[in-house]
Amino acid sequence: MAEHKASKAADDASAEELSWSGLLLEVFFSPLNLALASICIYLIYKIFFSRQHSRSTDVRREPELPPMKRRDMTPEEIRKYDGTGEDGRVLVAVNGKVFDVTRGRNFYGPGGPYHAFAGHDASRGLATFSVERPKEGYDDLSDLNPMEMESVREWEMQFTEKYHYVGRLLKPGEEPTDYSDEEEPSAAEAATKKDGDPSAAASGGDAKAHAD
Repeated sequence: MAEHKASKAADDASAEELSWSGLLLEVFFSPLNLALASICIYLIYKIFFSRQHSRSTDVRREPELPPMKRRDMTPEEIRKYDGTGEDGRVLVAVNGKVFDVTRGRNFYGPGGPYHAFAGHDASRGLATFSVERPKEGYDDLSDLNPMEMESVREWEMQFTEKYHYVGRLLKPGEEPTDYSDEEEPSAAEAATKKDGDPSAAASGGDAKAHAD
């Protein structure tokens, strides 16, 4: 009788061990559980990696260039400021005004979606929603229709709000203005200019059409 009870107890213990083993195998080796575990590990890795990448980006961030001194420029003179120079400065002209858009080098610098405008008059491209490189020389925009010219003026206002104004884009034969008596913009004033994607600066349908 005692031997029978001992044998039964041993069988019960063995069955319990098998039950736990089966449960552990199901937990750790079930395809669904393995997939869920893989997703969790991937998400943890992405969160950790994004934080590390953000920290490294902050460390590598280049100091901003000081505001460019006020001066009028010809189309030929602004051409060298396309972001490929030693200091990486980028100038863009809109509606006869030259702006320092270096703060937006992610958009206008080399490799940016609007690099074709760098060192050029972007008025026609902005008005016609074209990011092809503008033609060389001075563009009087005389063939643009009223709606396109209104778009150019809106872009001029947006650039004035976002970027440092350098001076006028000179027409052929036009003499530059002497700005030597003007006070240079302060660093605090320059800091108020915000980076911006030009497609986000336009209003309503203009922004959508340009982004397309």
